[in-house]
Amino acid sequence: MGQLPEGLLDGGAWFRVEATATAAAARRAAERLATELGLPENRIADLSIVTAEAGGNLVKHADEGVLLVRAVRTELSAGVEIIAIDRGPGMADLVTAVGDGHSTAGTLGIGLGAIVRQASWCDLHSVPGKGTVLVAQVWSADPPQPGWAAGLTRPLTGEQVSGDAFAVREIDGRRQVLMCDGLGHGGLAATASNEAVRAFKDGPVAPPAAVVELLHRRLNHTRGAALAVAELDAEAGLVRYAGLGNISGTVIAPGIRRGMVSLPGIAGHQRRQIRQYDYPITPDAFVLMHSDGVVDRWSLADYPGLQLRSPAVVAATVLRDAGTRRDDAGVVVARLP
Repeated sequence: MGQLPEGLLDGGAWFRVEATATAAAARRAAERLATELGLPENRIADLSIVTAEAGGNLVKHADEGVLLVRAVRTELSAGVEIIAIDRGPGMADLVTAVGDGHSTAGTLGIGLGAIVRQASWCDLHSVPGKGTVLVAQVWSADPPQPGWAAGLTRPLTGEQVSGDAFAVREIDGRRQVLMCDGLGHGGLAATASNEAVRAFKDGPVAPPAAVVELLHRRLNHTRGAALAVAELDAEAGLVRYAGLGNISGTVIAPGIRRGMVSLPGIAGHQRRQIRQYDYPITPDAFVLMHSDGVVDRWSLADYPGLQLRSPAVVAATVLRDAGTRRDDAGVVVARLP
């Protein structure tokens, strides 16, 4: 089957899809990843169709189309996730667009319908004039419930790895997310962020401020990082948040945009004090955290219906329209269950 692209089993691999050959390369990478994860042949065949149709749509319709291939896992199962992002013409009527026979390019128009049928789970959002984001997963068995949090990272132009990273964990009913930006770029920045992710996933259950303190100690042998941890408490209707450095955290809902406080410092090297702040959150809101490779100059009002979409679709949309190419960019989105 050939070697896996670097990082495919970890953060995934990005493909800039402008020609049929690149779409085919993404499809082959997805198939190799599925084989490595032990998906059965029939599900690999389904994944091949999903990836081929998603890549084909980018070639035919998209401007600046990119496709991310990465692994998704639970304790009991594994799957492959495809995220297709474009700045194409977009679609005003998604219900019609996913129906077989609809086309805007003189083709048979079966692409989106085939993706919906073959994927274990999928979600998409599109705005005319802005483009489309599609997320599709193919699992080895019955898919888990859609996740309450998701994120993605992208290296700056010219780098192979991103110094940004995110992680999600749920332990003893506590739902926490981490966003991390390793100092600088390239391999050493990625090493710092990856160490933060490992410490976060393996660390004890604790409030966000205590988790950030732990990560600060664990990163003292690295070049350091900006990072923040948020905990979503549905019963209390609160987000508990603690951060060091230039990680942006925001609670967003229709008509509401509430920034959360990260204190100055570099985890692993310097800090004055780590403090935790609590913010109210309602069921229609979500938490957005991102590195400084993503700007805040975007408005939820410009994306009708986006607040109802999955965290993965929201994160991909923000990365597309607010992420810069001059820096590593990372976004993680979480909402109440």
